[in-house]
Amino acid sequence: MAKKSAAQVGALHGFRSGLEDVNARFLTEWNVTVEYEQYDLTYVKPAREARYTPDFILPNGIIVETKGRFLTEDRQKHILIKKQYPQLDLRFVFSNPNTRISKQSKTTYAIWCQSHGFLYASKVIPQEWLAAPNDPVRLEALSQILRKKPAKKGTSK
Repeated sequence: MAKKSAAQVGALHGFRSGLEDVNARFLTEWNVTVEYEQYDLTYVKPAREARYTPDFILPNGIIVETKGRFLTEDRQKHILIKKQYPQLDLRFVFSNPNTRISKQSKTTYAIWCQSHGFLYASKVIPQEWLAAPNDPVRLEALSQILRKKPAKKGTSK
């Protein structure tokens, strides 16, 4: 029997990637309630409104996006969200932060985050992020802009 890929294992547990699955298990080990893709917010792309669904929102209001591939569309989206919601604390966990954004570029995911003011980590959410104190401004911003997504049919999340 062929070994399942990380994405296939993640899908078995209700995630779209193995990295999301790993981080959900990490949060569970630290007794943090996992609410995967339970909320979304609207942001404006030039000429249209769009939706973004964060992977994880920690109890202290930090938004964590897990990425194996970090495509141009993703990078543009997160720049727009940061500009439109500067009070949010959006951070990334990459499978490999040293991956270049393209074959032609020397810029890595890590360098991109540093140049755009995003914190990032490799593989799993750092415990320091979980231990960060609640920020009333960040929590108020989340309460104002997030909306609960309707439950997906056939899921227990």
